[in-house]
Amino acid sequence: MADEFDVIVVGAGGSGLAAAVSAAENGCSVLVLERLPQPGGTTGIAVGSFTANQTGMQKRAGIEDSLEAHAEDAGKFAPTDIEARNNDSLRRFFLSHAAETLEWLRGMGLAFHGPNPEPPNRASRMHNVVPNAKAYVAALQSRLTRLGGTLLCDARVVALNKDGSRISGVTVLLGDHEREFAARRGVVLAGGDYANSQALIERHKGKGFGLIRGINSYASGEGHLLAESVGARMVNMDVTYGPELRFVPPKDKPFFQQLLPAAGPLAWLAGRVLPLVPKFIINAYIKRLLVTWQHPENSLFDDGAILLNCKGQRFCNEKEWPEREIAIASQPSEFAYILLDQRLCERYSKWPNFISTAPKIAYAYVDDYLKLRRDISSQAGSIAGLCRKTRIDRVAMEKSVADFNGHVTDKSKDAFGREADSKPLEGDRWVLLGPVAAYFTTTEGGAAIDEGLRVLDGEGQAIEGLYAVGQNGLGGQILWGHGLHIAWAITSGRLVGKELGA
Repeated sequence: MADEFDVIVVGAGGSGLAAAVSAAENGCSVLVLERLPQPGGTTGIAVGSFTANQTGMQKRAGIEDSLEAHAEDAGKFAPTDIEARNNDSLRRFFLSHAAETLEWLRGMGLAFHGPNPEPPNRASRMHNVVPNAKAYVAALQSRLTRLGGTLLCDARVVALNKDGSRISGVTVLLGDHEREFAARRGVVLAGGDYANSQALIERHKGKGFGLIRGINSYASGEGHLLAESVGARMVNMDVTYGPELRFVPPKDKPFFQQLLPAAGPLAWLAGRVLPLVPKFIINAYIKRLLVTWQHPENSLFDDGAILLNCKGQRFCNEKEWPEREIAIASQPSEFAYILLDQRLCERYSKWPNFISTAPKIAYAYVDDYLKLRRDISSQAGSIAGLCRKTRIDRVAMEKSVADFNGHVTDKSKDAFGREADSKPLEGDRWVLLGPVAAYFTTTEGGAAIDEGLRVLDGEGQAIEGLYAVGQNGLGGQILWGHGLHIAWAITSGRLVGKELGA
């Protein structure tokens, strides 16, 4: 293998692979370095929404849209205090190029369904890749291989090298030895977020938050640390999506993940075959993704559900965020269970009350979890029967329910400060959902960048030879709402490839 390339990309998730493909399309020799045994990153475990305006699919569906409307709507998702920190000009720049990226992906054979609505977006802008986001990884890697790019896995970048003030390459740990690679045109940081970095989370959000895991256990923020090491200005590092409750994922791999290889000719073939899969199979798979990755609605607790630890005990005010998530992460098991009685089971069995949702696409109710996630759902006619199935202490669970009911019926003070409950837990149908754990879905902090994707230092000057995309190069954007993070990841990758190949 050569020691010198035009472009070196650090990370082989969606943004890194897009950057590598785009650079190769624009005449560059490319090396992609991935510290894990295979590519994918957080993109590889996502549902796969791609949100964009003025797309070909919108036009064919008769949907009128504009950049101005999308830029305005994108600011309606985050809380006001968070949205006030958004880099408006950069987000508008991104949204102006997202439709081009979608067509670029479709040109590689990827299929999308939609566009689907997602309020408060005034137009349907959410395009969902078939069958999930691993299709991005398969298609991009296949394209990179055909273009002659080099992907090296199990390769951890431990340092950015300099030639004077310019970033000239990287030092990589391969097994038990180090090797240096030089980049003639630039190094692109595409290492994902830091949602599972206890050190970075605690540094920027506080110690209690460091107990909470990231949904991607490999999201360690190494790209952010590399940027910091050469003087990059980091923006919004305390802003996170979450913490929030999510059901723990199944131990076995979903069917379609097994069908989607990450490398070689089979990856190329999968990208061609997926659009031919019958719609009813795709819809069933979307529902399975929904009960695997989406979070339970907070309305469950507003309506009377309670949380129990592995001993059957309540331990927090279920209505308080983020104290609830910190309390779950502080439990010895780091997880909890959601208890529903007969009234709640009936209420959350039909619209408009659902356990989880991919808005306007699919909704999951109690019976969906009992059918599709038997590993995290149990049902019985009594608390005693539920405890026999789950091996949770019956005395402790019955006491937890009795104490909660006393607070509700006698209007006594709840031991954890919970208020405004009016219905006791009772009946002859009981469901226990869980384990649920507290997760950060993603992080919004990243290196400051300009519209050329160049990393900026504390003085606002570009660090020569260094670029950042995806979560490493968010540049102060707030991208709350489905489909914006993936759209930014792949759009920023595509654009940096063009920049480096110019």
